[in-house]
Amino acid sequence: MKDITIKITGKQCFDGSEEDQMEFITDGRIYERNGFFYLIYDESEISGLEGFRTTLKFNDTSLKMKRISKEGPGPELYFEEGKRFSSNYETPMGPMEVEVLTRSIKNLMDHEAKKGSIDIEYDVSLGGVAEGKNKLIIDVM
Repeated sequence: MKDITIKITGKQCFDGSEEDQMEFITDGRIYERNGFFYLIYDESEISGLEGFRTTLKFNDTSLKMKRISKEGPGPELYFEEGKRFSSNYETPMGPMEVEVLTRSIKNLMDHEAKKGSIDIEYDVSLGGVAEGKNKLIIDVM
């Protein structure tokens, strides 16, 4: 396992509104096993998920995002180009269904250096109430 710095940039545009961007930088760890990279980091107050540990498992065609806290499993998302994934997110107003359709996924990681990035473009639907186009860029430094 190697210590790293992770920069996560999320861009979203809902229902024709202006693009909103969020950036989060944290320390984490990375390792590679059976053709998959694993990134592990702790969420903070900035991400709105303080108390959760996030694990990203990815290869050239997919990325699975899994969150766990002391209370148990948290939100989970799966991205694979051209595929839909549905999950329930717990919100202050109660559970909300989240549906993701991945438009593209690009793994630009250097296997030797364990540095690089993964870029994901996807459409999201939040409980059928809001729909948006998103981009997630994960830089491993």
